[in-house]
Amino acid sequence: MGIPLNYNLRNLRVRLAATIMTVLGIAVSVAVALFTLALLHGLQTSFRKHGEALNLILVRKGSGAEFTSSIPLDSLGVVKTLPGIAVDAENRPLVSGEVIAVVVLSRRKGGGETNVTIRGMTDIGLELRPNLHLVAGRWFRSGQQEIIISRSVEKRFVGVDLDKKVRLGSADWQVVGIFDSGGSSQESEILADINQVATNFHRPNYSSILARATDEVAQAGLIPRIADDQRLNLDATPEQVFFAKQTQSGSSIRFTGTLTTIIMAFGSCFAAMNTMYAAIIYRSREIATLRTLGFTRASVVASFLLEALLIALLGFIVAVVAMLPFNGFVGDTLNPSSFSEVVFQLQLSRSVLFQAFIFALLIGFVGGALPAWHSARRPIADGLQN
Repeated sequence: MGIPLNYNLRNLRVRLAATIMTVLGIAVSVAVALFTLALLHGLQTSFRKHGEALNLILVRKGSGAEFTSSIPLDSLGVVKTLPGIAVDAENRPLVSGEVIAVVVLSRRKGGGETNVTIRGMTDIGLELRPNLHLVAGRWFRSGQQEIIISRSVEKRFVGVDLDKKVRLGSADWQVVGIFDSGGSSQESEILADINQVATNFHRPNYSSILARATDEVAQAGLIPRIADDQRLNLDATPEQVFFAKQTQSGSSIRFTGTLTTIIMAFGSCFAAMNTMYAAIIYRSREIATLRTLGFTRASVVASFLLEALLIALLGFIVAVVAMLPFNGFVGDTLNPSSFSEVVFQLQLSRSVLFQAFIFALLIGFVGGALPAWHSARRPIADGLQN
């Protein structure tokens, strides 16, 4: 026979002050976990959205990143002739040689400066990125010192307003358009004509080559073919896979957040234990009476564990409510592969909420297990004498 749930709810109300303090302690731990998980999820989503399924990104062997890659200009012609490369409506190979450099921009809020990536490309590079949508102005023109920026860059940095000129490197650039890429890491970049970027930032070689395969079978065949081609000395990786690997920039967030969460979780577990142990002392005669009435040790253990889990559930709810205003918050971190800033959104997704929910229940279970076991093992006679 199980102890009714009303018994646990009544006890939570009777010890309201202790319950509230324990709930708040657990809520703080869960909120820290939620914040860390949401940041990591937002960062991973930003990079995961960057790239088309059939696109391949080519960098010099051993470089592993565009910023440290240098590809001779004649390699572009070789890649264009490889079997399995897709063509556009004008029968042009969908292959784009690209150059990246880093510029320094001043923040609108909080002051200070940070590195931002500027990417030089051709119109084919834009065609290879159908997720880019112009929301204001126009695309940059070939041969002109013109740039297009994301809405994120426009909002966060000084001097990059539409139709204005901004000093980047040693030249002035006209801001002619604003784009949106659906939350991908592309929104951390400035886009411009490849020849202008190469000239102004002294980039004689390509940083990478972006190519589109005709289909999945062709893409799978192109990867080893490019790696084995002695003329190229390049590695080819599916674009989505390549940028997914860039989430290593969140390792510091993951380590710091995990360490903080673990420390606070221990504190929350002890708070839950103290609350439950206090309940045992306060209700020792009640527990003994329940045992006398025929409730088993298993029922007492289950009752105390349920009470601890209810407290943890309340802590989870409080943490979620407290974190809701931060959902969609725009953050940034340093991408170690390019030494420039990457923008992402804090996202309280279903998976994040589920992980935090399990974490809260784990705190409640650990915090209630020992008190529940202690209450069940206590002799009935000792409880009745208190």
